[in-house]
Amino acid sequence: MTTAMGAALRRIQLGNALSAFGNGFTVPYLYVYVAKVRGLGAGTAGLTLFTLAVAALIVLPFTGRAIDRRGPLPVAIVGTVSAAIGSLGMGLSGSTPLVIASAAALGAGIAVIQPALATMIVWCSTPLTRSRSFATQFFLNNLGLGVGGLIGGLMVDENAASSFIRLFGIESVMFLVLGATVATVRLPAAPKVEDAMPTGARPEGAWRALLRDRSMVWLCALGFVMFFACYGQFEAGLAAYATEVTRVSPATLGIALFANTAAIVVTQFVVLKLVERRRRSRVMALVGLIWTVAWVAAALSGLVHGAQAVATGLLISTYVLFGVGESMLSPTVAPLVADLAPASLIGQYNSAFALVKQLAMASGPLLGALLVGLGLHVAYVSLLIMFSLGITVLALRLGRRLTAAQDNPFVARTRRAEALATAGSVESVESAEPVESAESVESVESVESADRVAVAA
Repeated sequence: MTTAMGAALRRIQLGNALSAFGNGFTVPYLYVYVAKVRGLGAGTAGLTLFTLAVAALIVLPFTGRAIDRRGPLPVAIVGTVSAAIGSLGMGLSGSTPLVIASAAALGAGIAVIQPALATMIVWCSTPLTRSRSFATQFFLNNLGLGVGGLIGGLMVDENAASSFIRLFGIESVMFLVLGATVATVRLPAAPKVEDAMPTGARPEGAWRALLRDRSMVWLCALGFVMFFACYGQFEAGLAAYATEVTRVSPATLGIALFANTAAIVVTQFVVLKLVERRRRSRVMALVGLIWTVAWVAAALSGLVHGAQAVATGLLISTYVLFGVGESMLSPTVAPLVADLAPASLIGQYNSAFALVKQLAMASGPLLGALLVGLGLHVAYVSLLIMFSLGITVLALRLGRRLTAAQDNPFVARTRRAEALATAGSVESVESAEPVESAESVESVESVESADRVAVAA
């Protein structure tokens, strides 16, 4: 990685951390703010959350095209402006139409920012540094959200609408800070996106090209199951299960969420060292097993009657195990999306994967809350255990479709180094040993071609 690429990446990460910090001020309190503080009722609050998700689903299919045609930087800036307007509007709105309109602007802006920033990180990193770059982004996101949520909790007053206006105002300013920060980024002239940067015309039928990429289709299916089984349950299904079945208090649920964030912050870079040189498909398969144990612990927490301390410990361990799994995925999934994408379709691939995530985040809470609300607790936990095991199965199947370089970039680097060393020795003995030189050249070619052969799982 060059000095210019490193400087650009640091600016992107700084802006992203500040944005997450501002977002943490409002995320835990949005429902309470709309329903109780503004007095608009639970129905409007639910519609607001639904609007956030729908707005993202509407804009994401077009975001990839804009990124690939205009570049990620202007798209990111537009997203930050939209999110800032939506956040400020949310704080100042006192009627249902204004709240819904603000939610649409906020949801669309955040949805646009995510793939744009991911593409900028890809442009400013190499295949070998990409895992660490995305792990750092995930770490800073969670740290920012955690600190912002903690400070926001100290500032908020449910009986004073002005305190919420301050929170949304801070979030709006942080979005603008993100936009100003990324606006100063100078993307490298030749970033390491498989040794190429999208400079030519974007091929027609980008969505058709993506759907023909079977590896990407498998990864999207895997991504949906992952996001559904974990992130899609935090806000509704798992929270409802914890309060209604495990019977923990909302304060204890807050501790569990903090434990999840703490697990990510504490383990992220330790986990990174353990997984960054290993096959990505195997890492994702292991995450499925870890989350299976997490959901088994959640199930047991609802079966332990008369031992509330044990039940609470099991529930908190569920959130901790989720955090460990999340820290394993951050240096694995996003870099793989980038490595699968052709140079001219990086934005499209990032946006498509973000769309899959949004679909899982929208359907997960709906189904989870429905099953728990109907009292189908066993069915709910059993479904999530099956989904977690499905992660393992899909990851192993995906591994069969990946090349050695896609599944583990360090393998490709080692083989290229060995090939270059062998080629150097060939040149030094070429005149004296013509027969051996020919054999050595063949071995070099076989090593180079190995990177293009799919690896068995």
